Amino acid sequence: MKMLSERRPILFANARIVDPSRDLDIVGDLLIADGVIREAKRGIGAAGVPEGTEVIDCRGKVIAPGLIDMRAFIGEPGAGHRETFASASQAAAAGGVTTVICQPDTSPAIDDPATVDFVLRRARDTAIVRIHPMAAITKGLHGKEMTEIGLLKAAGAVAFTDGDKSIVNAQVMRRTLTYSRDFDALIVHHTEDPDLTGEGVMNEGEFAARLGLLGVPNAAETVMLARDTRLVALTGGRYHAASVTNAESLEVLQRAKDAGHAVTASASINHLTLNENDIGPYRSFFKMSPPLRAEDDRKALVAGLASGLIDVVMSDHNPQDVETKRLPFAEAAPGAIGLETMLSAGLRLVHSGELELPVLLRAMSTRPAELLGLTGGTLKSGAPADIIVIDIDEPWLVDPNELKSKCKNTPFDEARMTGRVVRTVVAGRTVFETL
Repeated sequence: MKMLSERRPILFANARIVDPSRDLDIVGDLLIADGVIREAKRGIGAAGVPEGTEVIDCRGKVIAPGLIDMRAFIGEPGAGHRETFASASQAAAAGGVTTVICQPDTSPAIDDPATVDFVLRRARDTAIVRIHPMAAITKGLHGKEMTEIGLLKAAGAVAFTDGDKSIVNAQVMRRTLTYSRDFDALIVHHTEDPDLTGEGVMNEGEFAARLGLLGVPNAAETVMLARDTRLVALTGGRYHAASVTNAESLEVLQRAKDAGHAVTASASINHLTLNENDIGPYRSFFKMSPPLRAEDDRKALVAGLASGLIDVVMSDHNPQDVETKRLPFAEAAPGAIGLETMLSAGLRLVHSGELELPVLLRAMSTRPAELLGLTGGTLKSGAPADIIVIDIDEPWLVDPNELKSKCKNTPFDEARMTGRVVRTVVAGRTVFETL
């Protein structure tokens, strides 16, 4: 990898330009200068470019808006041994993620304006990609007392979530949706009823029974999501399901959207490309929260993504160290790293014919930008020059030792991938480039 800091004009020539924000998929050129995109169309190079412009022949590779990962855990403050802004941003750049949305379940939690300010300053000083925080919905993530949503949004929080905790109290959720509506704030909720989840550690069903592990039923998610959509209808707030994982949840989501409510949803790249069978002989790197579901559910998620029912694909990046992950399956901490492999794993769906490339890129860039009110996710003239160059046909093997995250708990350990990012540009600066 090379790190370049200059911001002289760059012309990316002979590229397949995919801009989901304009339904654009053409062969052409893209010119960036002064940290912004000047234009993206056919024939820029032939018409002449400014003196001193660096010309990069893309040879048919894909140019797309930088990815915006809407759900990633970064350990600062309080758990820097798991991930720092510096290490997370290196992993993000290598994976084509130019904007990371970090979660508030840190120590202390991101539940007051001072902590939001700390995160923004710390990220600005140490990260090579853009990092924005989500702030907590409730103080201390305890699900009882609402945070100052207006002040937190003014301080720089782009949305509100209690991370991997669900708000069980329906009255608290109703007040949150009502209050957030006045600030046009997005509420992102982890839909997993803790009482129905109980001591479950994987998807409830025959496979869990054969392994002798306690299961988590689909209803743990679906019941909470159905409650939330009713509260959205009652309050008119903006609501986003943090991670839908099964076909029943998609039915609830479809009904809410058909009724015209401001309800959107994400699916993690893990639930789109893996299923419960991947757990195999108790492989703890496949332990997730929510758990990996059945293959029929995975196929339903992909179909929901293809139809636009699912809005966003996110990494659900959750680094866990050896002490918490290399344990018996039932005792291991849930979660997997994903910043660096999210796009390549998604390209599996493109290569298999299950998904069109622009659809995948829309869910990883344009749609998150729209929901969070960010300026990225587009190649329009005047937009920030946050772009990626992808070789969609390059084969590579995932070697955990070469991944840039501090922790190595990837479910794609030694997986064969086809397609990866070869250059990542943030605000006109190249922050990652393969040799």
